[in-house]
Amino acid sequence: MSEPSPPGDSVEAPAPLRLTYPVACSPEHAFRTWTERFGSWWPPSHSVSGDPAAVVREPRGGGRSYERTQDGTEVDWGEVVLLVEAGDWVPLGAADEKKDGKDGKVEAWGRSAENPVGGWYGLRKGYRGRFGMYLPPLLEALGLDEVTHDARNNSMRAA
Repeated sequence: MSEPSPPGDSVEAPAPLRLTYPVACSPEHAFRTWTERFGSWWPPSHSVSGDPAAVVREPRGGGRSYERTQDGTEVDWGEVVLLVEAGDWVPLGAADEKKDGKDGKVEAWGRSAENPVGGWYGLRKGYRGRFGMYLPPLLEALGLDEVTHDARNNSMRAA
């Protein structure tokens, strides 16, 4: 058994949970069930209280995932960082290295600690800026996404 960390010590966050399951429904139905009907399928035993009155996921970027206990207390589980429905176009963004990327854009996701590489593109000097400009065209060349090619304000979506 390990000793608890002394106050002030940093604790490394666990890696994001990523699961893949084949389902016999349209992507649109699966998306709506995962987001808007979250409380209808989430097991009550997998909660802080063990018997919540409700579990809620607010289906939008910046929305909350939380449980409401029997006495009405709301217990936060996490935040929805970015929510994109299959086929939606997402703005790329191309913020300068010295500026923060705007939420909801590919650029901000590339810098986020919530992405699969822990925000590496946002932490390393020289790699921080222009993530949204350089990666999507590479993915397009590999056949993994589509990118608009306008003079400004381009977007991408999964292929």
